[in-house]
Amino acid sequence: MRFYFMILMVLCVFFSCSDKKNTQIDVSTVNIDFTTKRYEVDFYNSTVNTLPALKNKYPYLFPKSFSDSLAILKIADKDEQELFLETQKLYADISPLESQLTSLFKHVKYYNTNFKAPDVVTMISNIDYNSRVIYADSLLFISLDVYLGKTHRFYADYPKYIKENNTKENIVVDVANSMIEKQFVALPNRSFLSKMIHEGKKLYALDLYLPTISDQFKIGYSSEKLDWAIDNEENIWKYFVERKLLFSTETALNKRFLDNAPFSKFYLQNDNDSPGRIGAWLGWQIVKSFMQNNDVSLQELLIIDFEELFQKSNYKPKK
Repeated sequence: MRFYFMILMVLCVFFSCSDKKNTQIDVSTVNIDFTTKRYEVDFYNSTVNTLPALKNKYPYLFPKSFSDSLAILKIADKDEQELFLETQKLYADISPLESQLTSLFKHVKYYNTNFKAPDVVTMISNIDYNSRVIYADSLLFISLDVYLGKTHRFYADYPKYIKENNTKENIVVDVANSMIEKQFVALPNRSFLSKMIHEGKKLYALDLYLPTISDQFKIGYSSEKLDWAIDNEENIWKYFVERKLLFSTETALNKRFLDNAPFSKFYLQNDNDSPGRIGAWLGWQIVKSFMQNNDVSLQELLIIDFEELFQKSNYKPKK
């Protein structure tokens, strides 16, 4: 443990490369193919007579427990129809979303030639924000009713940090995250630093897959929360080092600094000013530093040991 701490202190002193590697690549020649189906449009415009055809079109959304009578009641439900109509106001035309998904899929295939773009199915899920996007290899389900805008009246009772990500811009980020999650294996090490770097790798994959999307949407912060993280990077790092948290295996650190939350828990007076997941954000900076200083592919990044990555990152927090 003393050896690791000495490494930390040395790396705090040494410089890090400030030149950012270019994540912009040309994917114009990458070929992908996928279809888009509007389940919510087909479903909420269905009748008793057209329901059999709907079930044939979407057999995977009609389990045996979902009887025709239940489907008709759902279609006729006033609240559900209102939710559908509100969704249509923003997503009657989803060609901009399809363009974003096309770009994302091309970038994913560029870095993983075996990738096959999934067919896309849009739907509404009664604002189930825990299931915003479901990626099942050949199918991708997107719940559009979760992306009506952070000030929409339907989200009035939701926590602010949840509503922050209920925007159009977050759809493609959530889709990319759902794919990235499937690329990462379970962590063999339970230390806080290993978890930070694990989350940082995921966020760096977003840099590659979504090069034109701002960091604010990738990490899910408001502009004010992102500014706080940038302005306090050195203080955050010092806090983790001085309290010897980096190699701690305490699971409580997950809730304090890695899980989605309104703010991170330093147990200081200004905690409310901080964003949640600050450990993931700092892990992202470490991974960025590593990629700036080392010539490795994304696939190599995915499997490199966290200690080797950290030692070779030459990470130094920005003041």
